Amino acid sequence: MGRILGLDYGDKRIGLAISDINKIIASPFNTILNESNHFVKSKINDIIIEKEIEYFVVGLPIGLNGKETEQTKKVRIFAKTIQSFRLPMYYQDERLSSLSAKRSLIKQKVKTGHNKHIVDQTAAAIFLQQFIDNKYK
Repeated sequence: MGRILGLDYGDKRIGLAISDINKIIASPFNTILNESNHFVKSKINDIIIEKEIEYFVVGLPIGLNGKETEQTKKVRIFAKTIQSFRLPMYYQDERLSSLSAKRSLIKQKVKTGHNKHIVDQTAAAIFLQQFIDNKYK
């Protein structure tokens, strides 16, 4: 029985969230700088081993109109890259997760301007929790 790794892909950073071993709670975990495919895959590989990851949930940025965007295409390309780990992967609609993350952090008195890595992790935790809530009700 492993954990779930949530990935919030961005051009500069990839926010990560992780579930508890029972797959009940999602928590912000880490941020990977999106320097190169090799660098990102190496970091993800280390996390898979260290945290006993069972599968991935990748945030899919659908436009507010319900249609795919340019960023959606980039996320799908990234998802193909991590399929090389041969772990199951699911997509989760991440619409408004970054906005929700910023609002949540502001309520906690965390400045979001210089803490974008925390916003990315928190956004990943928000959509990972939504996935868990829907899958394991």
